[in-house]
Amino acid sequence: MIPRQTVEQILDAAKIEGVVGDFVTLKRRGANLVACCPFHNEKTPSFYVSPAKGIYKCFGCGKSGTAVGFIMEHENLTYSEALKYLAKKYGIEVVEKEETAEDIAARQRGESLMLVSEFAKNFFVRQLATEEGQIGYAYFKSRGLEDETIASFGLGWAPQGRNNLQKAAREAGFKEEYLIDTGLCFKTEDGKVLDRFYDRVVFPIQNIAGRVIAFGCRTLKSDKTVAKYVNSPETEIYQKRTTLYGMYQAKGEVHKQDKFILVEGYLDVISMHQLGIKNVAASSGTSLTVEQVRLIRRFTDNVTIIYDGDSAGIHAALRGIGLVLEGGLNVKVVLLPDGDDPDSFARKHTLQEVQDFIKDNEQDFIGFKTRMLLDDAGNDPIKRATLINDIADTIALIPDPVKRGVYVPFAAGELRIDEQLLFDRIKRTREKMLEEKRREREREQASATQGGAGGNYGADASGTGYYPQGEQAPWPDSDPYGASATPTDSYVGVPLVSDPLVTDRKLEPFEAELLRFILRNGRTPLLFDLDSEYYNKDLEEPPTVAEFIDGSLFADEIVFSNESYARTYAQYFRLYNQGLPQETISVRLMSDPDDVIREISKRMIQDDYILTVKKFEASLTNENTVLTTFVPKAIISYSKARVEKRLKDLTKALGSLSPDDEKSTAIMSEIMKLNKYKKAITNKLGRV
Repeated sequence: MIPRQTVEQILDAAKIEGVVGDFVTLKRRGANLVACCPFHNEKTPSFYVSPAKGIYKCFGCGKSGTAVGFIMEHENLTYSEALKYLAKKYGIEVVEKEETAEDIAARQRGESLMLVSEFAKNFFVRQLATEEGQIGYAYFKSRGLEDETIASFGLGWAPQGRNNLQKAAREAGFKEEYLIDTGLCFKTEDGKVLDRFYDRVVFPIQNIAGRVIAFGCRTLKSDKTVAKYVNSPETEIYQKRTTLYGMYQAKGEVHKQDKFILVEGYLDVISMHQLGIKNVAASSGTSLTVEQVRLIRRFTDNVTIIYDGDSAGIHAALRGIGLVLEGGLNVKVVLLPDGDDPDSFARKHTLQEVQDFIKDNEQDFIGFKTRMLLDDAGNDPIKRATLINDIADTIALIPDPVKRGVYVPFAAGELRIDEQLLFDRIKRTREKMLEEKRREREREQASATQGGAGGNYGADASGTGYYPQGEQAPWPDSDPYGASATPTDSYVGVPLVSDPLVTDRKLEPFEAELLRFILRNGRTPLLFDLDSEYYNKDLEEPPTVAEFIDGSLFADEIVFSNESYARTYAQYFRLYNQGLPQETISVRLMSDPDDVIREISKRMIQDDYILTVKKFEASLTNENTVLTTFVPKAIISYSKARVEKRLKDLTKALGSLSPDDEKSTAIMSEIMKLNKYKKAITNKLGRV
């Protein structure tokens, strides 16, 4: 087994566009890249790469996956071999260790902890709508947050009692052990289990896949004896050094703009997002870490850090930038006017004003630091000598020799010294740095050899979750309709209580029907007639049922709303992409260690096959006619149901607004568009 830390390092380095670009010529089309598919012959490009999501998808042959999955498919390699291939490409050393039973159990346990955290987030969100929770809601509104923003970031309220959360979680079937190990609860010396968070507003913290892993909670009391913030402790699923608050919401815009903006706190991020500056996330009050720098580099090399304009903010700008420069990022600094932070500044100004301020006040970090220290040093020769060494050591952190060469004459001119003095100091500093890194690698290798290195769970090929070593990773991790993040594998230790993961009853029958088609007929080719609108003459082989459904959902960026179905769907395609026969996939699904996947698969595969439109089945002559008729119809019906659900939500929202409210116009516009789309879908259903 390749240690978790090494896997993460490989995934951080392996940008999907760079990996795929080694084999095909990619051309930009909007936020995506396109090319002719390397897996089948075609004249018109149908192969798409999404750098923001880290995935590829061919709408001709149906193949899809992540950077690791692409190498597996293209080079016919196993998961482990593909990781080693990428490690070699990016110069990363791999020292393997055997995965033990303890490693497997820990990986499964990590998934259970994430499920508990997701439950807690939903609990806090519901509490915000209660009479007591109006305290928190009023606070968010006083900070200028709109309802849509509150919902988007999952903000909530932790009620005053000390056992409200744990009581609700236990009733839902979650174990006390997981409540404690996520930091949601703690045990007192006399054995009582109490909620950690109470009488506070809640800010959920998500990983890059959008899964809730921790919480930050703020008191609204002015009592100085009460801690202003209470945060989740570090746990098996949450390490502060690897997390950037808001990065899940920001990653798409970061890639699109090729620029990342770093701020300090939760409300700084939220207010900037609400204003329209969405490529922003927070380090939550700490200097950036190596892991956070790697996370940023997955999306861009350009970082702008916004600091408060007071004395503390100015001095903070001089600390903690070393790792950012060493990580190869291009760093700029923006100082806000004295007395402002990003939250207050965003609320005082328009989007254009803030954008213009950032553009006009960005300063290259090396130049900023040089000028700041020069002002502090004055004419003191000792301070000036210290300053020169400090600037040289800062430049030495930059890994690109060309960039270092550009900075030296600039800094020498600012400092009014001979360039050679800086070059000599930089050379000595880099020699020391390289020697220390060599020693550190030797220590890590020695530790790994002795069994002291390695992690507990494997990261998936998209770097967004946990999954069994050697299996392919799931696909997109976001849903424009607000569905949960891409599900991962184990549901160990969390019993089903009337299938609590079926959360969207309106869409449930449609998702169940599509999943049933996949589980029972996934590898069956769909032989459309030549005059069918679904017939594609460019395909060498007809699409299978699974490929047709997956391609249709991917085209609209749809992920199932009900997690139990989404989970089973993802696991099916992991097995499907390994080339396994349908019968083998069925056996594996019905014996899957995940309780949810196993039970749903048994129910859908073993039960009598009942189509929603069963009354027409008798008139159909064979299986192909059934599938080519009802698979497209099931997809269209699902789309119609999603539109109807959205229309219902919008109509409800419109009813709560006054006619002159600015939001009313936008909602009415969307309702008109959706009604037009619904009519088109209905007409299409009539033709199928």
